[in-house]
Amino acid sequence: MLAFDTQLTASQVLRAFQNDQPRLILGASFATVALISIGVCVIRRRFDPLLVWLAIFALLYGARLWLTSNILSFAVPPGEFFSRLRAGINPLIPVPGFIFFQLAGLLPRRGRIFTYSLVAVFLGISFTTFAIGRVPFLHTLNNVLVIAALIAVIIHSLRAGSSDRDMVVVRRAVLCFVGFSLWDNTAGNYFRFPEIEPYGFAIFLACLGYVAARRIMQRDREYSEIQQELDLARRIQLSILPASFPASRSFRVAAKYVPMTSVAGDLYDFLIADDHHAGLLIADVSGHGVPAALIASMVKMAATSQRSLVADPGSLLAAMNSALCGNTQGQYVTAAYAYLDADASRLLYSAAGHPAMLLLRNGSVTEIAENGMLLAAVDGVHYDSKILPLESGDRLLLYTDGLLEARNAEGQLFGESSLNAELRRTAHLAPAEAVDRLIGTVRQWARSQDDDLTVLLCDFVAGT
Repeated sequence: MLAFDTQLTASQVLRAFQNDQPRLILGASFATVALISIGVCVIRRRFDPLLVWLAIFALLYGARLWLTSNILSFAVPPGEFFSRLRAGINPLIPVPGFIFFQLAGLLPRRGRIFTYSLVAVFLGISFTTFAIGRVPFLHTLNNVLVIAALIAVIIHSLRAGSSDRDMVVVRRAVLCFVGFSLWDNTAGNYFRFPEIEPYGFAIFLACLGYVAARRIMQRDREYSEIQQELDLARRIQLSILPASFPASRSFRVAAKYVPMTSVAGDLYDFLIADDHHAGLLIADVSGHGVPAALIASMVKMAATSQRSLVADPGSLLAAMNSALCGNTQGQYVTAAYAYLDADASRLLYSAAGHPAMLLLRNGSVTEIAENGMLLAAVDGVHYDSKILPLESGDRLLLYTDGLLEARNAEGQLFGESSLNAELRRTAHLAPAEAVDRLIGTVRQWARSQDDDLTVLLCDFVAGT
């Protein structure tokens, strides 16, 4: 028997518990819904005002059902604090409720000032009740305001209408809850009928759960379709990249492309590839994802259409620039092109805003830069070509800036010096192994891949 009321019998406690069972079960259920809503926000790592206010609404409503149960009255000693707590939580419940209705579009947008003024009044009534206890006038004012606001919700819901199936379900659920609540606050109070509002609230939460489940399933289907489309786009994009450099007596070429997402904006191509000549192109479109991938396809077409200029890197880039200007929706392209002539043992190189090409010769790395303006920025730009001699054993490296800008956990860039050092360490490796090592080193360095990574490496082996 409870210490503060020795007159209670076991049958009285059991009878009170049986009478309170629906309230206790509903209260626990509403609290569970609140925790799940907050958990969804935490898992998604995104603040969702609708979920948060719904959680607070459900939690306060469930708490009120528990606080007003008879069994709790037996378990808690009678006192001023408990009495104020029970009275003060009642005007507090409409606060998250009407904020939720406003955010969900169940109240007129133009009525925001009225809604938040109403919320301020409810907060004032609640804090006053907590402070000094139940005041009959404030209790009556609270009921009148709740009734008036609920009527406004009903009128707006009926007038707004919607052909969207989910909104129809939500509006009907709100009407059910509001109708039950109006009954309890009017005729139910007057004639002392059993409280039915909690059941309306349960129906309201169940309908919201149904809508949420439907939308999650729909979102999953859409996500699956998007993933399938992205996978197809990735395969298409990979198909526009050359599989491998043809067997050549003068050149050993390897390339690797690691996109940040399914599709991306890096590109490489072999515009000419035979025993005596090699035309190596690399490009990087600003941005990521599908838009960058589409523009990369345009860059591929622009380069392919200028094959007559493969022996003149500057003219090739100028022609590509003219083809791209005005067609890239404000996105720009960096590019570099190297033309290798085995017969003349020389290299011609030009670039458009691209990182410098690296030349590994006799264990020493030299940066080769001949940069003009980015492609697709301004039409009519002239690009110069740099001419350099080629020696047997030379190793050339073309790459995109994702390698240089990779950051480790301390925020340090991989940078040019690290890339140069790593290139020197690959001197004894075959081109394919060297490419794998360069990409692997950068990926180990970086805390995450924040950009596309593309490497194109060529060895000149004259006289073989």
